[in-house]
Amino acid sequence: MKIALAQIAPVLGDIARNLDLHLETIEKARKAKVDWLIFPELSLTGYRLRDLAAEAARDPRTSREFKALRAAGRTMSLVVGFVEESPREPGLFYNSAAFLHKGAIGHIHRKVFLPNSGMFEELRFFARGRSFRAFETPWGRAGLLICRDFLHLNAHYLLFAAGTGLTIAVSAAPGRGVEGREGFASSRLWEVTGEAAARLTTSFIVYCNRAGFEDGAAFAGGSFIFDPFGNLVARAAYVEPDFLTAEIDPADIRRARRAMTFKRDDRPEVTLANLERIVHRDED
Repeated sequence: MKIALAQIAPVLGDIARNLDLHLETIEKARKAKVDWLIFPELSLTGYRLRDLAAEAARDPRTSREFKALRAAGRTMSLVVGFVEESPREPGLFYNSAAFLHKGAIGHIHRKVFLPNSGMFEELRFFARGRSFRAFETPWGRAGLLICRDFLHLNAHYLLFAAGTGLTIAVSAAPGRGVEGREGFASSRLWEVTGEAAARLTTSFIVYCNRAGFEDGAAFAGGSFIFDPFGNLVARAAYVEPDFLTAEIDPADIRRARRAMTFKRDDRPEVTLANLERIVHRDED
């Protein structure tokens, strides 16, 4: 399977321009015979929307932008970040990512863990998602995470317990700190988490971050892919936009799970029983 990470720099609030960038990138991926093209968090809108979130919201079933994306991406699978208005509860907006496969909507993930400190204000404008679900693809079961979701171990475990072998995380992570290495010091956190999650879930971990600058923030780039043994397959440039392609073999999941039996030995019922005890215990 040939996978591509579109480490783009969206323009804040300019959906028409961002759509054009998506369509250009899809055409580039088509020429490169890519099977799966992944865009970053809020790739259609830019990240720091604040009060523009409602105006930027799109329904992936009916919007003009998604019709164009679905038509352009009929030869491949896509992951696109966008603002979604709840179809059941108008006025609730989600930071969402959609999986599109050959022109059809296969899955939508709504960001569960919304950061709300420092430069982050997501709880002011977005509702929380409530679930982590596996979905079927031609290459096996997969799961989606959005940015801060990726840094919560329980999110990785829930997808692992649901039978995924491929976790895709889309992100708009800014860069912080310098430690005498290429890129930002903060990039190390994402890379260590990716490697650990790959090893412990014996899954491919695919992380697509955005690049560029927006509203005073520098985004770190540094998108990457780890295989189910925890080996780095590929990494994009730091800070700057990039288009990273890599070949991955889904059969590596089987090989890793024969060698490291975490999946065979997992006991989700024990996890469930202990979580119920922890959540419902009496206060001290």
